[in-house]
Amino acid sequence: MTTAAPAAVALGARLDRLPVSAFHRRLVLALAGMILFEWVETYSFAFVAPALRTHWDLSLSGIAAIAGVASFGAFAGGILGGRLADRAGRRRTMLVFVSVYCAATLLCVLAQNPWQLMAARFVTHFGAQGMAVVAIVVLTEFVPAAHRGRLQTYKVVIGSLGIPVAGWAGYLLVPQGDWGWRAVFALGLFGGVFAWLIRRWVPESPRWLAARGEYARADAIVTAIERQCGARAPEAGSAPAAAGPADGPVLAPPNVRDLLDGAHRRTFLVVSAMWTAGLLTYSAFQTWTPTLLAENGLELDDTLLMSAVLATASPLGALLSAPLIDRWDRRVTQFALGILSALALILFSLVRAPAAVLVLGCLVNVLFQMTMPFLQVYSAEVFPTRIRALGSGTANALSRVANLAAPALIAALYAGLGYTAVFLALACLAVVAGGIAVTLGPRTTGLSLEIATHQEHPTRD
Repeated sequence: MTTAAPAAVALGARLDRLPVSAFHRRLVLALAGMILFEWVETYSFAFVAPALRTHWDLSLSGIAAIAGVASFGAFAGGILGGRLADRAGRRRTMLVFVSVYCAATLLCVLAQNPWQLMAARFVTHFGAQGMAVVAIVVLTEFVPAAHRGRLQTYKVVIGSLGIPVAGWAGYLLVPQGDWGWRAVFALGLFGGVFAWLIRRWVPESPRWLAARGEYARADAIVTAIERQCGARAPEAGSAPAAAGPADGPVLAPPNVRDLLDGAHRRTFLVVSAMWTAGLLTYSAFQTWTPTLLAENGLELDDTLLMSAVLATASPLGALLSAPLIDRWDRRVTQFALGILSALALILFSLVRAPAAVLVLGCLVNVLFQMTMPFLQVYSAEVFPTRIRALGSGTANALSRVANLAAPALIAALYAGLGYTAVFLALACLAVVAGGIAVTLGPRTTGLSLEIATHQEHPTRD
């Protein structure tokens, strides 16, 4: 099994021993702010879909087609974003994909028919997903091991504010006229502001540079971060990170085939299954709940109001996970959250009174958002630096393949078996998503990335 070069290990140790400082807080703010408006745009479709049905006389299958094509765009963006980030650099790849995302968001605003919107949503999700998978990796590679989960959670907390922003924008703007849904889509353009902050505040990942043999450049970046954190850098000549390529070979560029070789196959399959089950459950609930509530007798205004209130609970869930994510083994905590999510979904499927739907829907959203930081940080921790973005991004992207068929499957399930069956199916997926890591995945909590990604035999210990 390939092991990390001594210089790369030394660089990782220097990053892990740093105190959390203004540098880390700026990093979280820049990445999270960009994710916030990406989530506004991504989740806005759930809140404008009922209005689009009326505006363009769309059927449920038409809504499903737009949602499915968007998932295919996310699939392509996740794979290409991860591949480019491991080949060309984390920072550069993020900036390219956020530019694509902003341009496509403008096309969503200007769409004149369902076909134009479908094409624009494809490109929007392509850019947004490519940017998002790299953002997860960037934060994972900079943050000290003891605080990795907590700071990743804070990113999710800020980013998840995009869900209630989209919800309340849908409630306030969509009923105002045919321009309302366009105004909701337009909010995603503000993500460009945080792309500018990334250009200013986020350097290239030293771990990525070290994996390419660029130790001197990586050492200079780590030294600059140490100064910002008030930590003393190693004395000149004593740090292996400053040495040349002799410390370790410059590894070959990553390839998707690397994910299926003997060293990484199990990890890749575990993370892919986690993303597929977890994201399918989460996105199906977020995307379909407003439409299914409307189909079951709620007026459009009432549906949008209730959906906005449900979305408002989302950031609370991510915030509640902050004290848990670094406290215990992430795999065990994630499994417990999967069971609780399943129970909440079962109860949600059985009630019809608006007050009960509201309370249980908020609980489901809170629990879903509690699991998202676990899924994001774990999927980046388990791959070595050379293929971290490719592995995490491809696993995430494969979950979008399931989402391609999911809208049509949810529509068919609703048509054939009814409202309750949809949420019972999602409950089963929630248990599967929570149980995969605890039974099959390696332990990563509190471990250096250089150690966590080179375990010979993943165990539950």
